Amino acid sequence: MLRELKEPFRYARPERASEAAEGAGAPGKAKAKPRARNTAATLRRMWGYLIDYKGRLAAVIAMVVLSSAFSLLGPYLAGTAIDHFLINRGGGFLVFLAGMAVVYVLHSVAMWLQSIWMIAISQQIVYLMRVQLFEHLHRLPIPYFGKRQHGELMSRVTNDIENVSASLNSSVIQVFSSVLLLIGTVGVMLSLSPMLTLLTFLVVPLMALGMKWITTQTGRLFKAQQRNLGDLNGYIEETLSGQRIVKAYSQEKTVVAAFKERNERIRLSGFWAQTISGFIPKLMNALNNLSFAIIAGIGALFVLNDAITVGVIVIFAEYARQFTRPLNDLANQWNTLLSAVAGAERVFDVLAEEEERKDEGAAIELGPVKGEVVFDDVSFAYEGRESTIRKVGFSVNAGETVALVGSTGAGKTTLIQLLCRFYDPSSGSIRIDGLDTRAIKRESLRSKMAFVLQDPFLFEGTIRENIRYGKLDATDEEVERAAKLANAHSFIKRLRGGYDAPLKADGSGISQGQKQLLAIARAILADPSILVLDEATSSIDTVTEIKIQEALQRLMEGRTSFVIAHRLNTIRQADQIVVLQDGAVLEKGSHKQLIERGGFYSTLVSGQLTLADS
Repeated sequence: MLRELKEPFRYARPERASEAAEGAGAPGKAKAKPRARNTAATLRRMWGYLIDYKGRLAAVIAMVVLSSAFSLLGPYLAGTAIDHFLINRGGGFLVFLAGMAVVYVLHSVAMWLQSIWMIAISQQIVYLMRVQLFEHLHRLPIPYFGKRQHGELMSRVTNDIENVSASLNSSVIQVFSSVLLLIGTVGVMLSLSPMLTLLTFLVVPLMALGMKWITTQTGRLFKAQQRNLGDLNGYIEETLSGQRIVKAYSQEKTVVAAFKERNERIRLSGFWAQTISGFIPKLMNALNNLSFAIIAGIGALFVLNDAITVGVIVIFAEYARQFTRPLNDLANQWNTLLSAVAGAERVFDVLAEEEERKDEGAAIELGPVKGEVVFDDVSFAYEGRESTIRKVGFSVNAGETVALVGSTGAGKTTLIQLLCRFYDPSSGSIRIDGLDTRAIKRESLRSKMAFVLQDPFLFEGTIRENIRYGKLDATDEEVERAAKLANAHSFIKRLRGGYDAPLKADGSGISQGQKQLLAIARAILADPSILVLDEATSSIDTVTEIKIQEALQRLMEGRTSFVIAHRLNTIRQADQIVVLQDGAVLEKGSHKQLIERGGFYSTLVSGQLTLADS
């Protein structure tokens, strides 16, 4: 049992994404911004969002003050009415009752207004946070996403921000209202009877000790719960995306077992967080009853000695309840706030991640591009690793096709990432039409390029929308022309709905070859000056392969093309072949030249080997 009690705390350690994340990062990356690592820092940052709505927040606070004042006034009127009834034998009693009714109605109206106004503020803040987070995700460098599960990131955009929303809706008002009620209650109680007030406060140290222990434990557990939930979401996204592999290797039982393990972590942290936080109302009720017994017992003695009136005891009994209720509310809301802080901290972790390096101040927009590309003594190393690319140099004339050949890890993909400025070279330069790529704005550079990858990605939407992704302002006629050039028009017309046929996420419902034809149509519509091809015919049937090859030839015509080559058939057609090994150029030239040279490339060809990508 003791082991089970300790179990949830294994998962309650604060997560440090910066320590857990491994992998490549951009060289020369600036030091990351400070991250919120404690409750106070995160609360201050959340307050920074609230202060932007200070006008509306002031109106909410005004309603909180009014509702608190009416809440304090009600019991006072009740006690005064009782004394008035006992002394005057009922005279004016109805007037007091009417006054109490008005007070409680106004209290309800003030409570309703503060709730509605605060909900409006909180939803606006959550909307802003979600937009900021989503925009920031799109400004992060590509390697960031390779180091983290997509489902875990999705959890931060959805679940964690939703926790912040729930807290802002209720906790901010409740905490402020509870503090006001505490101050007001203590003030009125002192003015009526300092001695009874002192006796009532005997339970406060017990409350403070109990609250401190409970909130300390639940704070860690709520953080663990959010972290475990993010981990579970990431695992679900990963396994659902890889269903074919799971089933192909008959790993369903293994996957389910791993899911149960992660789910158990959430159950444990959630169970203990809710169980321990559930002690709060029970503790408060017990101490409230103790306080009431003290007031009733000692107050009766005071009445018998004419020190106070019966009405004062009634007021004190009600105020004693009101004194413990704000403390109870504070404790409950503090737990809600801790859950929100756990979510907000994970959101701020992402917002603190270093964005993709900004363009140089003098970076320019790229005009019309001929397509001359020069790799001049380019070297590159991922952060904390040895050099991946070493002094690579070659030139590509406008309109030429260059095939990058090499075994896994040779550096082919890294060269393409450098060309697209996902990274910048550690030394040397890459020039397009004589301009260093670092002097060109990234968005402008990438707008002159198009990509056809081995695994084409399609978005949920219609076929027309997926093709139009290459040029958002393209007309329907331009979309259909691109599809015809890509040899996709015939199969599209056979689909129910044609170009308006809906596609599921990642294009499920059509074949791999059809996805590739749509990706080629998208690239044709974009009309790039530089084309990057990760040959995608290795798993396609012969008829579809011929269609794809024809479409690729049309796409490559008149454009500078970089082909990460897998098949020797594609390599032979290239104007230039660059053979890479261990990040360096081993040899380069045309197919004929390299064969005559009798080097590594010649060995590959004679051995009829298939070239793998890196």
